[in-house]
Amino acid sequence: MTSLDKPTEGAQSAQGVQDTPQDSRAVTEAALFEAFGGVRGMVETVVPGLLFVTIFTIKKDLHAAAIAALAVSVLLVVVRLVMKDTVKHAFSGVFGVAFGVVFAMMTGNAKDFYLPGMLYTLGLALAYIITTLCGVPLIGLILGPVFKENLSWRTRNPGRKKAYAKASYAWGLILLAKCAILFPLYWWADTEHLGWVLVSLKIPPFLLAVWLTWVFLAKAPAPIDVFAEMEAEERAEEERKAAERAGAAGE
Repeated sequence: MTSLDKPTEGAQSAQGVQDTPQDSRAVTEAALFEAFGGVRGMVETVVPGLLFVTIFTIKKDLHAAAIAALAVSVLLVVVRLVMKDTVKHAFSGVFGVAFGVVFAMMTGNAKDFYLPGMLYTLGLALAYIITTLCGVPLIGLILGPVFKENLSWRTRNPGRKKAYAKASYAWGLILLAKCAILFPLYWWADTEHLGWVLVSLKIPPFLLAVWLTWVFLAKAPAPIDVFAEMEAEERAEEERKAAERAGAAGE
């Protein structure tokens, strides 16, 4: 077995210190905060779309609304770079807004600013459900490295795999429900109504999905820190070699 499949004694002892419910909840909260960007990440997700629909509602100018949304997305990245903070969430926002701007400019239809994001949401919902049905829940693939467990939960931690499956189903169903609201509005509502509904649906479904993920994982077994296992194996190997050298020198 590799170090991902076979825990060492030192790693097991280290993991046992983290098995209290309080520690498990704290670790889960910290990991979710890191993975999904926390409050700042949510703000960066909402602001470009909110600015677009506000300007379009007031001026009915697609170009002005699109340029403003793209400009504020770039500004959010610059602010993070200046503050030497992680930019992955802000960069994803820039790409999403850029796709929306390009698509809307190409079609001349302001509603198409939202279409790439809506299609992404639909694809993500299906990915959560399909990967779970295939036995590899997407939320586990996302959070595994954050918890330093990688894919050890697949074969060595069945309770944790079950929690990831529940969380992935929750994400998939919540996003599908969101799509069930937005796509009819894309066809039947005007740009302003679609935009305001979409902005209002940015945070609540996300918070619900994150909260359910926290509930499932807080009750699950603690993650297996495969990095600690590998370090313990390396230390054991170094100690073995040192003992062999000492024995050879004493002969």
